[in-house]
Amino acid sequence: MAGSIYGKCFKITTWGESHGPALGVVIDGCPAGLPLTEEEIQVWLDRRRPGQTAISTPRKEADHVRILSGIFEGYTTGTPISLMVENTAQNSGDYSQIASCYRPGHADYTFDCKYGRRDYRGGGRSSGRETIGRVAAGAIAYKLLKTLGIDLWAYTRSIGPVSISDQHFDREASRKTVTGMPDYTADREAQAFLNSCMQEKDSAGGVIECRIDGIPAGIGETVFDKLDACLAKAILSIGAVKAFEIGDGVLAAASRGSENNDAFVMLEGRVTKKTNHAGGILGGMSDGTSIVLRAHVKPTPSIFRPQETITSDGENITLEIKGRHDPVIVPRAVVVVEAMTALTITDLLFENMYARMDGIKAFYTKKDR
Repeated sequence: MAGSIYGKCFKITTWGESHGPALGVVIDGCPAGLPLTEEEIQVWLDRRRPGQTAISTPRKEADHVRILSGIFEGYTTGTPISLMVENTAQNSGDYSQIASCYRPGHADYTFDCKYGRRDYRGGGRSSGRETIGRVAAGAIAYKLLKTLGIDLWAYTRSIGPVSISDQHFDREASRKTVTGMPDYTADREAQAFLNSCMQEKDSAGGVIECRIDGIPAGIGETVFDKLDACLAKAILSIGAVKAFEIGDGVLAAASRGSENNDAFVMLEGRVTKKTNHAGGILGGMSDGTSIVLRAHVKPTPSIFRPQETITSDGENITLEIKGRHDPVIVPRAVVVVEAMTALTITDLLFENMYARMDGIKAFYTKKDR
Protein backbone atom coordinates (compact mmCIF):
# COMPACT_ATOMS: atom_id res chain seq x y z
CA MET A 1 0.00 0.00 0.00
CA ALA A 2 1.50 3.31 -1.06
CA GLY A 3 1.16 6.50 0.95
CA SER A 4 2.21 5.23 4.38
CA ILE A 5 5.59 7.03 4.35
CA TYR A 6 6.06 10.69 5.28
CA GLY A 7 9.16 12.90 5.26
CA LYS A 8 12.48 12.99 3.42
CA CYS A 9 15.24 13.51 6.00
CA PHE A 10 13.25 12.60 9.13
CA LYS A 11 11.11 9.84 7.66
CA ILE A 12 8.29 7.81 9.21
CA THR A 13 6.39 4.73 8.04
CA THR A 14 3.18 3.89 9.90
CA TRP A 15 1.70 0.39 9.84
CA GLY A 16 -1.20 -1.64 11.26
CA GLU A 17 -4.99 -1.65 11.30
CA SER A 18 -7.66 -0.70 13.82
CA HIS A 19 -8.63 -4.31 14.59
CA GLY A 20 -5.35 -6.05 13.80
CA PRO A 21 -2.89 -7.35 16.43
CA ALA A 22 -0.97 -4.07 16.68
CA LEU A 23 -0.11 -0.72 15.11
CA GLY A 24 3.15 1.15 15.01
CA VAL A 25 5.73 3.25 13.23
CA VAL A 26 9.31 3.07 12.00
CA ILE A 27 11.32 6.32 12.20
CA ASP A 28 14.36 6.63 9.95
CA GLY A 29 16.72 9.60 10.11
CA CYS A 30 16.65 10.37 13.83
CA PRO A 31 20.19 11.39 14.84
CA ALA A 32 22.13 9.45 17.45
CA GLY A 33 22.48 10.79 20.97
CA LEU A 34 18.94 11.93 21.76
CA PRO A 35 17.90 10.69 25.22
CA LEU A 36 14.58 8.87 24.84
CA THR A 37 12.35 6.61 26.94
CA GLU A 38 9.05 4.81 26.42
CA GLU A 39 7.57 6.98 29.18
CA GLU A 40 8.18 10.18 27.17
CA ILE A 41 6.38 8.73 24.15
CA GLN A 42 3.59 7.33 26.34
CA VAL A 43 2.69 10.83 27.55
CA TRP A 44 1.75 11.74 23.98
CA LEU A 45 -0.16 8.53 23.33
CA ASP A 46 -2.12 9.02 26.54
CA ARG A 47 -3.39 12.33 25.17
CA ARG A 48 -5.03 10.62 22.17
CA ARG A 49 -6.04 7.44 24.02
CA PRO A 50 -9.77 6.56 23.82
CA GLY A 51 -12.17 5.99 26.69
CA GLN A 52 -10.97 8.77 29.00
CA THR A 53 -13.91 11.21 28.93
CA ALA A 54 -17.66 11.33 28.33
CA ILE A 55 -17.05 12.91 24.91
CA SER A 56 -14.75 10.21 23.54
CA THR A 57 -15.36 6.67 22.35
CA PRO A 58 -15.84 4.21 25.25
CA ARG A 59 -13.36 1.77 23.63
CA LYS A 60 -10.83 1.09 26.39
CA GLU A 61 -7.27 0.76 25.11
CA ALA A 62 -4.10 1.11 27.18
CA ASP A 63 -2.16 2.10 24.05
CA HIS A 64 1.06 1.05 25.76
CA VAL A 65 4.07 1.73 23.54
CA ARG A 66 7.06 -0.61 23.18
CA ILE A 67 10.39 0.45 21.70
CA LEU A 68 11.62 -2.44 19.55
CA SER A 69 14.78 -0.92 18.07
CA GLY A 70 16.96 2.15 17.70
CA ILE A 71 17.52 2.83 21.42
CA PHE A 72 20.46 1.66 23.53
CA GLU A 73 21.17 2.63 27.13
CA GLY A 74 18.51 5.34 26.94
CA TYR A 75 19.82 7.10 23.80
CA THR A 76 18.96 6.94 20.10
CA THR A 77 21.60 5.08 18.10
CA GLY A 78 21.03 6.65 14.68
CA THR A 79 19.45 3.43 13.38
CA PRO A 80 15.72 3.00 12.58
CA ILE A 81 13.49 3.35 15.63
CA SER A 82 10.58 0.90 15.65
CA LEU A 83 7.62 1.50 17.98
CA MET A 84 4.63 -0.79 18.54
CA VAL A 85 1.27 -0.50 20.29
CA GLU A 86 -0.85 -3.63 20.67
CA ASN A 87 -4.62 -3.59 20.17
CA THR A 88 -6.24 -5.18 23.23
CA ALA A 89 -9.91 -4.13 23.16
CA GLN A 90 -11.12 -4.80 19.62
CA ASN A 91 -14.75 -5.76 19.27
CA SER A 92 -14.92 -6.70 15.60
CA GLY A 93 -18.47 -8.02 15.98
CA ASP A 94 -19.69 -4.41 16.17
CA TYR A 95 -18.86 -4.07 12.48
CA SER A 96 -20.36 -7.28 11.04
CA GLN A 97 -23.45 -5.37 9.90
CA ILE A 98 -21.38 -3.14 7.55
CA ALA A 99 -19.42 -5.96 5.90
CA SER A 100 -21.56 -5.64 2.78
CA CYS A 101 -22.53 -1.95 2.82
CA TYR A 102 -20.92 1.47 2.92
CA ARG A 103 -21.07 3.88 5.86
CA PRO A 104 -21.88 7.49 4.87
CA GLY A 105 -18.94 9.84 5.46
CA HIS A 106 -16.37 7.01 5.71
CA ALA A 107 -13.76 5.57 3.34
CA ASP A 108 -15.62 2.25 2.89
CA TYR A 109 -16.80 2.91 -0.68
CA THR A 110 -13.60 4.56 -1.97
CA PHE A 111 -11.37 1.89 -0.38
CA ASP A 112 -13.44 -0.83 -2.05
CA CYS A 113 -13.22 0.96 -5.41
CA LYS A 114 -9.43 1.25 -5.17
CA TYR A 115 -8.46 -2.19 -3.84
CA GLY A 116 -11.46 -4.39 -4.53
CA ARG A 117 -11.49 -5.53 -0.91
CA ARG A 118 -11.46 -3.84 2.50
CA ASP A 119 -11.10 -4.49 6.20
CA TYR A 120 -14.55 -3.40 7.39
CA ARG A 121 -13.60 -3.76 11.09
CA GLY A 122 -13.32 -0.15 12.14
CA GLY A 123 -12.07 0.99 8.77
CA GLY A 124 -8.71 -0.81 8.81
CA ARG A 125 -5.98 1.63 7.71
CA SER A 126 -8.60 4.37 7.35
CA SER A 127 -9.36 4.24 11.08
CA GLY A 128 -8.39 7.02 13.45
CA ARG A 129 -6.22 4.46 15.27
CA GLU A 130 -3.70 4.76 12.44
CA THR A 131 -2.67 8.05 14.07
CA ILE A 132 -1.04 6.11 16.91
CA GLY A 133 2.11 5.78 14.80
CA ARG A 134 2.07 9.46 13.88
CA VAL A 135 1.71 10.54 17.51
CA ALA A 136 4.47 8.22 18.73
CA ALA A 137 6.85 9.54 16.06
CA GLY A 138 5.69 13.09 16.73
CA ALA A 139 6.73 12.76 20.37
CA ILE A 140 10.31 12.14 19.20
CA ALA A 141 10.22 15.01 16.70
CA TYR A 142 8.84 17.30 19.42
CA LYS A 143 11.71 16.44 21.76
CA LEU A 144 14.21 17.22 19.00
CA LEU A 145 12.57 20.62 18.51
CA LYS A 146 12.60 21.35 22.24
CA THR A 147 16.38 20.79 22.33
CA LEU A 148 16.62 23.53 19.67
CA GLY A 149 14.48 25.96 21.68
CA ILE A 150 11.40 25.60 19.49
CA ASP A 151 8.04 25.66 21.27
CA LEU A 152 5.05 23.98 19.62
CA TRP A 153 1.56 23.45 21.01
CA ALA A 154 -1.98 22.98 19.74
CA TYR A 155 -5.40 23.43 21.29
CA THR A 156 -9.10 23.40 20.41
CA ARG A 157 -10.17 26.72 18.94
CA SER A 158 -13.84 25.86 18.55
CA ILE A 159 -16.37 23.03 18.72
CA GLY A 160 -19.57 23.52 16.76
CA PRO A 161 -20.76 27.09 17.42
CA VAL A 162 -18.66 27.52 20.59
CA SER A 163 -15.33 29.37 20.22
CA ILE A 164 -12.71 30.34 22.78
CA SER A 165 -12.33 33.94 23.90
CA ASP A 166 -8.95 35.69 23.73
CA GLN A 167 -9.89 37.41 27.00
CA HIS A 168 -10.14 34.05 28.80
CA PHE A 169 -7.14 32.47 27.04
CA ASP A 170 -5.18 30.20 29.41
CA ARG A 171 -2.53 27.97 27.86
CA GLU A 172 -2.40 25.60 30.83
CA ALA A 173 -6.16 25.08 30.63
CA SER A 174 -5.82 23.40 27.23
CA ARG A 175 -4.19 20.40 28.92
CA LYS A 176 -6.81 20.23 31.67
CA THR A 177 -10.17 20.80 29.98
CA VAL A 178 -12.17 17.91 28.53
CA THR A 179 -12.42 19.66 25.16
CA GLY A 180 -8.78 20.76 24.92
CA MET A 181 -9.87 24.40 24.98
CA PRO A 182 -7.62 27.02 26.66
CA ASP A 183 -10.75 28.67 28.06
CA TYR A 184 -12.74 27.17 30.96
CA THR A 185 -15.92 29.06 30.09
CA ALA A 186 -15.90 27.90 26.47
CA ASP A 187 -15.10 24.37 27.65
CA ARG A 188 -18.29 24.25 29.73
CA GLU A 189 -20.38 25.66 26.88
CA ALA A 190 -18.88 23.19 24.40
CA GLN A 191 -19.61 20.25 26.71
CA ALA A 192 -23.23 21.36 27.00
CA PHE A 193 -23.45 21.59 23.21
CA LEU A 194 -21.94 18.10 22.81
CA ASN A 195 -24.37 16.65 25.35
CA SER A 196 -27.24 17.94 23.24
CA CYS A 197 -25.63 16.39 20.13
CA MET A 198 -25.37 13.01 21.85
CA GLN A 199 -28.99 13.17 23.04
CA GLU A 200 -29.97 13.76 19.42
CA LYS A 201 -27.72 10.88 18.25
CA ASP A 202 -25.58 13.36 16.34
CA SER A 203 -21.96 14.58 16.30
CA ALA A 204 -19.95 17.79 15.95
CA GLY A 205 -16.84 19.19 14.32
CA GLY A 206 -14.51 22.04 15.21
CA VAL A 207 -11.23 23.86 14.70
CA ILE A 208 -7.77 23.05 16.08
CA GLU A 209 -5.18 25.83 16.22
CA CYS A 210 -1.41 25.27 16.50
CA ARG A 211 1.35 27.77 17.29
CA ILE A 212 5.09 27.31 16.76
CA ASP A 213 7.57 29.76 18.30
CA GLY A 214 11.35 29.90 18.04
CA ILE A 215 11.77 28.79 14.42
CA PRO A 216 14.57 30.75 12.70
CA ALA A 217 13.82 32.57 9.46
CA GLY A 218 14.44 30.71 6.21
CA ILE A 219 13.05 27.24 6.97
CA GLY A 220 11.15 25.77 4.01
CA GLU A 221 11.74 25.73 0.26
CA THR A 222 10.63 28.28 -2.31
CA VAL A 223 8.72 26.19 -4.84
CA PHE A 224 6.98 22.83 -4.25
CA ASP A 225 8.24 22.24 -0.71
CA LYS A 226 7.08 25.53 0.75
CA LEU A 227 6.76 25.39 4.53
CA ASP A 228 3.05 26.20 4.39
CA ALA A 229 2.50 23.68 1.57
CA CYS A 230 4.27 20.95 3.56
CA LEU A 231 2.27 21.79 6.68
CA ALA A 232 -0.94 21.74 4.64
CA LYS A 233 -0.15 18.28 3.28
CA ALA A 234 0.70 17.01 6.77
CA ILE A 235 -2.44 18.37 8.41
CA LEU A 236 -4.80 17.47 5.58
CA SER A 237 -3.47 13.90 5.71
CA ILE A 238 -5.19 13.55 9.08
CA GLY A 239 -8.56 11.84 8.67
CA ALA A 240 -11.55 14.21 9.09
CA VAL A 241 -9.54 17.42 8.45
CA LYS A 242 -11.33 19.21 5.61
CA ALA A 243 -9.63 22.63 5.50
CA PHE A 244 -6.31 24.24 6.47
CA GLU A 245 -5.30 27.83 7.18
CA ILE A 246 -2.10 29.77 7.84
CA GLY A 247 -2.32 33.15 9.59
CA ASP A 248 -5.45 35.04 8.55
CA GLY A 249 -6.29 32.17 6.22
CA VAL A 250 -9.51 32.67 4.25
CA LEU A 251 -9.99 36.13 5.78
CA ALA A 252 -6.99 37.34 3.77
CA ALA A 253 -9.03 36.96 0.57
CA ALA A 254 -11.41 39.69 1.73
CA SER A 255 -8.75 42.16 2.91
CA ARG A 256 -6.71 44.78 1.06
CA GLY A 257 -2.96 44.68 0.56
CA SER A 258 -2.54 47.66 2.88
CA GLU A 259 -4.35 45.67 5.57
CA ASN A 260 -2.84 42.25 4.93
CA ASN A 261 0.84 43.21 4.62
CA ASP A 262 2.89 42.88 7.82
CA ALA A 263 5.24 45.84 8.38
CA PHE A 264 8.83 44.94 9.27
CA VAL A 265 10.41 46.71 12.25
CA MET A 266 13.58 46.41 14.31
CA LEU A 267 13.01 45.54 17.96
CA GLU A 268 15.84 45.09 20.43
CA GLY A 269 18.30 44.59 17.58
CA ARG A 270 16.34 41.94 15.69
CA VAL A 271 13.95 41.87 12.76
CA THR A 272 10.27 41.36 13.59
CA LYS A 273 6.83 42.43 12.36
CA LYS A 274 4.17 44.75 13.71
CA THR A 275 1.42 42.27 12.82
CA ASN A 276 1.30 38.62 11.77
CA HIS A 277 -1.41 38.26 9.13
CA ALA A 278 0.95 35.97 7.19
CA GLY A 279 1.07 33.49 10.07
CA GLY A 280 4.88 33.44 10.24
CA ILE A 281 5.51 32.31 6.65
CA LEU A 282 6.52 34.40 3.62
CA GLY A 283 7.39 32.99 0.20
CA GLY A 284 7.14 29.46 1.56
CA MET A 285 9.77 30.09 4.26
CA SER A 286 9.53 30.92 7.94
CA ASP A 287 10.02 34.63 8.68
CA GLY A 288 11.17 34.22 12.30
CA THR A 289 7.84 35.12 13.93
CA SER A 290 5.17 32.82 15.37
CA ILE A 291 3.72 30.31 12.92
CA VAL A 292 -0.03 29.98 13.37
CA LEU A 293 -2.05 27.28 11.60
CA ARG A 294 -5.58 25.92 11.88
CA ALA A 295 -7.15 22.58 11.02
CA HIS A 296 -10.90 22.44 10.37
CA VAL A 297 -12.30 19.06 11.42
CA LYS A 298 -15.60 17.63 10.17
CA PRO A 299 -18.21 16.06 12.50
CA THR A 300 -17.65 12.41 13.37
CA PRO A 301 -19.30 10.47 10.51
CA SER A 302 -20.31 7.54 12.76
CA ILE A 303 -23.64 8.66 14.21
CA PHE A 304 -26.44 6.51 15.63
CA ARG A 305 -29.23 7.94 13.50
CA PRO A 306 -30.71 5.94 10.60
CA GLN A 307 -28.85 6.90 7.39
CA GLU A 308 -29.42 6.11 3.73
CA THR A 309 -26.71 4.09 1.97
CA ILE A 310 -26.19 1.21 -0.44
CA THR A 311 -24.84 -2.32 -0.26
CA SER A 312 -21.85 -3.51 -2.29
CA ASP A 313 -24.44 -5.08 -4.63
CA GLY A 314 -26.08 -1.71 -5.29
CA GLU A 315 -29.15 -2.13 -3.10
CA ASN A 316 -30.58 0.95 -1.37
CA ILE A 317 -30.87 0.39 2.39
CA THR A 318 -31.19 2.26 5.69
CA LEU A 319 -28.26 1.78 8.07
CA GLU A 320 -28.12 2.28 11.84
CA ILE A 321 -24.47 2.20 12.93
CA LYS A 322 -23.56 0.38 16.14
CA GLY A 323 -20.29 0.25 18.07
CA ARG A 324 -18.21 2.76 20.06
CA HIS A 325 -17.62 6.16 18.50
CA ASP A 326 -16.53 9.69 19.46
CA PRO A 327 -19.29 12.32 19.34
CA VAL A 328 -16.49 14.76 18.44
CA ILE A 329 -13.01 14.00 17.11
CA VAL A 330 -11.44 17.39 17.83
CA PRO A 331 -10.11 17.01 21.44
CA ARG A 332 -8.27 13.74 20.67
CA ALA A 333 -7.03 15.11 17.33
CA VAL A 334 -5.22 18.05 18.99
CA VAL A 335 -2.17 15.90 19.74
CA VAL A 336 -2.26 14.49 16.19
CA VAL A 337 -2.05 18.02 14.77
CA GLU A 338 0.89 18.68 17.12
CA ALA A 339 2.59 15.48 15.99
CA MET A 340 2.25 16.12 12.26
CA THR A 341 3.40 19.72 12.72
CA ALA A 342 6.45 18.60 14.71
CA LEU A 343 7.33 15.96 12.10
CA THR A 344 7.09 18.50 9.27
CA ILE A 345 9.16 21.17 11.03
CA THR A 346 11.83 18.64 12.02
CA ASP A 347 12.08 17.27 8.48
CA LEU A 348 12.49 20.74 6.95
CA LEU A 349 14.99 21.81 9.62
CA PHE A 350 17.14 18.80 8.74
CA GLU A 351 16.80 19.53 5.02
CA ASN A 352 17.82 23.15 5.62
CA MET A 353 21.20 22.04 7.00
CA TYR A 354 22.63 21.69 3.48
CA ALA A 355 21.04 24.83 2.00
CA ARG A 356 24.24 26.93 2.20
CA MET A 357 27.81 26.11 1.27
CA ASP A 358 29.25 28.09 4.15
CA GLY A 359 27.33 25.94 6.61
CA ILE A 360 28.51 22.69 5.03
CA LYS A 361 32.08 23.93 4.92
CA ALA A 362 32.00 25.08 8.54
CA PHE A 363 30.73 21.68 9.68
CA TYR A 364 33.18 19.55 7.74
CA THR A 365 36.27 21.66 8.44
CA LYS A 366 35.97 21.67 12.21
CA LYS A 367 39.36 20.99 13.72
CA ASP A 368 37.97 18.63 16.32
CA ARG A 369 36.46 16.26 13.75
